Amino acid sequence: MLHNMFFLSVPILEKIIRPILVYAFLILGLRLAGKRELAQLNPFDLVVLLTLSNTVQNAIIGEDNSLSGGILGAATLLLVNYLVVRFLFAHERVDRIVEGEEDVLIDHGRLQADNLKKELLTKHELETAAHRQGFSNLDEIEEAAIEPGGTIFFTAQKPTTGELQQSELIKRLDAIAMQLSELRSRMDDGKAN
Repeated sequence: MLHNMFFLSVPILEKIIRPILVYAFLILGLRLAGKRELAQLNPFDLVVLLTLSNTVQNAIIGEDNSLSGGILGAATLLLVNYLVVRFLFAHERVDRIVEGEEDVLIDHGRLQADNLKKELLTKHELETAAHRQGFSNLDEIEEAAIEPGGTIFFTAQKPTTGELQQSELIKRLDAIAMQLSELRSRMDDGKAN
């Protein structure tokens, strides 16, 4: 029993190469699939991500179900990921190529339909993401972008100086109208007496 638990039924080199190849395939596949797959914006994307690990499991372990093989495969994945992350950190230009760049979804309050289409996002999905971040509708958003990791960030619209001045002017006019109404009311009361 212990022999089956620790004995590798495939060569060590194969146990190391398999996870490296699957890792490279998944990085490339997720990059080509788009940022949406990482954002988990709908149940379909979530199902794909959850079943992906099970789908590639046999490609990683091969015909070896030993504890040693599993630990060796996991250690290989962790080491490869550590090396890739460190390499990309030191090479920003390569990192941008591998991860991609953000795509603007709303620019100056205007929906960018081409970028939504490119990212396979519907307006409804964008609204849902905005609601999760506290916006009641897309009209409140100045800018929105989807980052390489799939996160959508939003920037609220800020009133312009002209809008602030107009709002202040309206408040003052309302106050003057109120005062005029009170004066008329007093004058009418004075004439009645």
